[in-house]
Amino acid sequence: MQKLFILLVFVLTSSSLFAQNNIIPQPVSFVYTRSQPFKINVGTTIGGNNAEAQKAARQLADQISRATGYRFTVRKQGSIQLNLNATPNPKIGDEGYTLNVSNTKIQINANKPAGLFYGVQTLLQLLPPEIESATAVAAKWSVPACEIIDYPRFGWRGMMLDVSRHFFPKEDVKRYIDRMARYKYNVFHWHLTDDEGWRIEIKSLPKLTQVGACRVQRYGKWGLHDAPKKTEAPTDCGFYTQDDIREIVAYAAERHIQILPEIDVPGHNSAAVASYPELCCTQDSSIMVSPGHRFAEWYGNGQFKMLVDNTLDPSSEKVYSFLDKVFTEVAALFPFPYIHAGGDECYHGYWEQDPDCQALMQKEGLKTTHELQSYFTKRVEKIVKSKGKKLIGWDEILEGGLAPEAAVMSWRGLEGGIEAAKQGHYVVMSPNDYVYIDLLQGDPLVEPDQTSYKSVRLQKAYTFEPVPEEINPTYILGGQANLWTEKVPTIRQAEYMTWPRAWATADIYWSPKGEKNWDNFTRRMENHMQRFDVGGFNYARSAFDPIVTGSMVDGKLMANVTTEVNGLDIYYTLDETLPDKYSHKYTGPVEIPEGKAVTFKVATYHNGQPSGKMIPISRDELMKRVVPAKAP
Repeated sequence: MQKLFILLVFVLTSSSLFAQNNIIPQPVSFVYTRSQPFKINVGTTIGGNNAEAQKAARQLADQISRATGYRFTVRKQGSIQLNLNATPNPKIGDEGYTLNVSNTKIQINANKPAGLFYGVQTLLQLLPPEIESATAVAAKWSVPACEIIDYPRFGWRGMMLDVSRHFFPKEDVKRYIDRMARYKYNVFHWHLTDDEGWRIEIKSLPKLTQVGACRVQRYGKWGLHDAPKKTEAPTDCGFYTQDDIREIVAYAAERHIQILPEIDVPGHNSAAVASYPELCCTQDSSIMVSPGHRFAEWYGNGQFKMLVDNTLDPSSEKVYSFLDKVFTEVAALFPFPYIHAGGDECYHGYWEQDPDCQALMQKEGLKTTHELQSYFTKRVEKIVKSKGKKLIGWDEILEGGLAPEAAVMSWRGLEGGIEAAKQGHYVVMSPNDYVYIDLLQGDPLVEPDQTSYKSVRLQKAYTFEPVPEEINPTYILGGQANLWTEKVPTIRQAEYMTWPRAWATADIYWSPKGEKNWDNFTRRMENHMQRFDVGGFNYARSAFDPIVTGSMVDGKLMANVTTEVNGLDIYYTLDETLPDKYSHKYTGPVEIPEGKAVTFKVATYHNGQPSGKMIPISRDELMKRVVPAKAP
């Protein structure tokens, strides 16, 4: 009898861990109860206590119907019941929910429709991975009995998609938004303009899409393309009509996601200048939309020189008239209270040489071109404010003095966000060291992008803390994961770069501070990889790859191997064969024989199955990775 009791406790505990660890982002409170699971079958009913609750119930019914093949009609009362609270629960706020599962009933309660929607996302994650199937499949459709109380840590939980460097059709954008919604993100930052394409229709400025949305076709590695020629036809085109924008805004709103549009000014404007050359200081009519060629020299530490004038002229009233037209139409399309006005990586060299810019600086008493950019940003803020919106920009807008009511998105580190918060401005934290998901996430030998300027591995992304200790946390709106797409030409590649790092940031922006547990997260991550496999979504397994560095011991070259995910088995070869689970098992540093032809090949296994990519490293490459010994 005692053994039976112990076995029962073990089963209950194991089930608790299984259910809890599957949810991303991790809930505030999860308690497994001793009831039998709730089983979904043809007799299951789904209800909502009012029209808004029934809307969320229909979304749930559609998802379950598609995967199970059962057909549900939504009514006022059901065995799966969604309720909007008549008396608000102060603990859960506007986006929180409670979810209770017994063997006879599932009930989700929330104060607002967003909370019901997020409760539905959690319920879907409690179901088997087959729930992500686009067609009916056979599975054990049961939900573990549990009690959940959940609400977000931050009100701004964002992801950015750059559609300028590579254009993504609206169905791809919707697919991206769908995945965001599953993990309780609520802001979609849409980077709509840059040097490589103007992607939003502005009816009063038709050349922006007639010219600025098209570039010459190029294939191969981004940044190494030939410069465009006037004799070439610009056939690589793409933009969103205003009807497309309205459709996507509505689609996102149904999933409780608001869209932050970005019109990046005053730099990053080759597409706008190609359309209207009078907008830049040089008024150079030869400028074309960039297809990804080299048009700047980068010197490190943020220092660079533009080889073409891609910057708007801050001394020209034509520019402010242009921006008034742009922001008038943008503001009418997007209900979100903020408009992102960029401000990053603006080259000042042409301003320094321009007589009109110098005259403006003298007239306004501006000592530096950073102050000139601040003058520009303050004028842009007035335009944005006149449209009933608030301005947010990258942290460069701090330089020279911040516009009075602007918010800051801090990307070059935490410092810009700290400074802005100390000045009493709201901040969205998105430092590239942690949440730039276009950067390398694994070994450059086997990742698609081998030339990234730095890496952000999954484990590092998971360590991100958006609120520095030295500032008032009320000024931190939240954070974002940002995907720039110079080297991301397809939605499949966008997914590969996004997940699982955006699962890590989902935990960071939603779950309580201090609840991080790396092993717990990676267990949950593996379950969601299964879900993506079922749903046909792409993701990276780079966190399972071997991490190889070198060291010198008594004059001998040694290969050292670690992994991000714990508990993996590591196997290697030195004889040009491919490693498998019958090869040499790694137990410590491996001596690499002399000889330029020697290759150290290493792979990881998990539960007897291959888990990551095989990494082949030549002796010469390993020498480059030797970590200098620390001085005693």
